[in-house]
Amino acid sequence: MIIGLTGGIGSGKSAAAQAFADLGVPIIDTDRIAHDLTAPGSPVLQEIAALFGNAILLADGSLDRPGLRRRVFEDPSLRKQLEELLHPRIRERALELINRNTGAPYQILVVPLLFEANGYARLVDRRLVIDCDESLQVARTMQRSGLTELEVRAIMAAQWPRARRLAQADDVILNDGTLEALQAQVREKHEKYINTCTVSQSIS
Repeated sequence: MIIGLTGGIGSGKSAAAQAFADLGVPIIDTDRIAHDLTAPGSPVLQEIAALFGNAILLADGSLDRPGLRRRVFEDPSLRKQLEELLHPRIRERALELINRNTGAPYQILVVPLLFEANGYARLVDRRLVIDCDESLQVARTMQRSGLTELEVRAIMAAQWPRARRLAQADDVILNDGTLEALQAQVREKHEKYINTCTVSQSIS
């Protein structure tokens, strides 16, 4: 069983994924895949440089991620081109990793744009949304990234609204409290998923 874990920026996806990992659940993180695919000297990074110009590269040849983020959120057409370049490759790599973990009862596929980007939703059996109030999203993201409120809200505007995301969820974890509270909810979901897998195997 594949659980698609998603949520708006600053909702706590990474903390939730780490809590599942601590329970021994295989985690496939599409953000990490994207970082690997755009490593210095990679073919994908060369394609990005061809699209945006070499100014998008830092002196050491690595990707200027903050600079790229600003460019694509200033120009939706560029964002679309970048997504069309990256997402098919990310999905292909994610599927490879999923197929390596077939012995696990279930896996977590972390996809920030699970609903917004084409092709990811069909990879998962259940959709788990990490949710919190929008004001918390803004505060957390500003604190960890140094982005301004306007920059954070521009990213949020490119994602589905909170209500629409929740309407598509099979499961929800409300992350508006402590890390311990988040971890407790993850343990509850872990037991639920394990039980679901056990029932499915007994039926089959």
